[in-house]
Amino acid sequence: MLFRKCFHLKLNTQLIQLYSRSCCNADQYHYQVLKSFRCCTVAFHKNFCSSSTLHSASEDRPPPPPSLPPTVQYVAKMLMSDRHTDSLKEKPESLSHLELEPETEKLYRGVVSHDRASLARAITLMESSNVSKRQQAQLLLTSILHYLKGEGVKYKGGQRSFRIGLSGPPGAGKSTFIESFGKLLTSKGQRVAVLAVDPSSSTTGGSLLADKTRMPQLSVDPNAFIRPSPSRGTLGGVARNTNEAIVLCEGAGFDFVIVETVGVGQSEFAVADMVDLFCLLIPPAGGDELQGIKRGIVEVADLVVVNKSDGDLEPAARRIQAEYISALKFMRRQSKIWKPKVLRISSLTGMGVDELWDTMKKYRKLTTEAGELKAKRERQLQVWLWSHIRDRILQDFRRQPEVAEKLPELESMVRSGAVTPGLAADILLDRFFGSWNP
Repeated sequence: MLFRKCFHLKLNTQLIQLYSRSCCNADQYHYQVLKSFRCCTVAFHKNFCSSSTLHSASEDRPPPPPSLPPTVQYVAKMLMSDRHTDSLKEKPESLSHLELEPETEKLYRGVVSHDRASLARAITLMESSNVSKRQQAQLLLTSILHYLKGEGVKYKGGQRSFRIGLSGPPGAGKSTFIESFGKLLTSKGQRVAVLAVDPSSSTTGGSLLADKTRMPQLSVDPNAFIRPSPSRGTLGGVARNTNEAIVLCEGAGFDFVIVETVGVGQSEFAVADMVDLFCLLIPPAGGDELQGIKRGIVEVADLVVVNKSDGDLEPAARRIQAEYISALKFMRRQSKIWKPKVLRISSLTGMGVDELWDTMKKYRKLTTEAGELKAKRERQLQVWLWSHIRDRILQDFRRQPEVAEKLPELESMVRSGAVTPGLAADILLDRFFGSWNP
């Protein structure tokens, strides 16, 4: 079992590295990436305009696969040109002519009309593993993104919604804090969406989805929406479709989207690449100053919040606050205009929650005016892109007939110690790439 896990780890790492390497031969690289995704884009063909408005590929380049829709052909042509950086700024007309199935269009109209039931069904559609439903989900998401882009103009180029990521070790009081903080926001007339990620069992695959039970008042608030989702083995403390769910909540008109991760450790901070402000919640017994200096989740946090500062734990909370303030002095700042702060609160009594809210508003104002918030979201879209690429590459690799034929034999040889996991991975990767004919 140990050899098998090492083998799959080595295999996945090498597969991702081969696709993520810097491309000296960018033409061939991008062409292969696009070709590997042809099976998931064939169904889009009927939803786009004819390719008459698009430029054809140059004669000295291999033409894109005929099954690719015009939009993907356009992107392929631009990526394979020497001037693709500037050319991609031009928007092809075919992107504005998406067509949805009647049921999906009904969901779209319900989401943008702030219908909670439509939002719940849209998130369920986004979480589906069915191929046809997944394609409709992406069309729905594209329509929501176009809608949000138009909404952003109304706010002078700013963002209507504000995304807050909340993470911390198990038992830090994340759900109780969201209950207190969410009620504060709704009392001020704000609409709040909470995406709570619950860990999935490594043996049965099931999830308890019990975070909502710790938010009894917020869960019945008409200005709040709480959606628990299973992690399904996804690393980093979030679910695979958390990014998509965030966009759908924004399309439904929520002013704040709070993402609560599973209980995490030092190196699990994938949520930081999904939100505008990343808040790390720690209990009073969160370690000493040396613990705060360690690299990982602490250095990407915009705010460190010491929770449970009440009763007998208040002295310990004051001490850990002072130690983390001292530790953050040794951290390299992620922003030119914002210095991470350490605050102390009590979710039970409400102490410090108002001060935390004022600090969050100050962070949003500074980063918006400096343009950092807009640039951060643009970078996150790129991270989102590569996340989908990694997931799809691994799926295609396991489904490849040449790989599936040899995989059981090589796994048996790895378990018996006949070959190393690294060598077996190299053999399978050779078969995988050898099956392509770009």
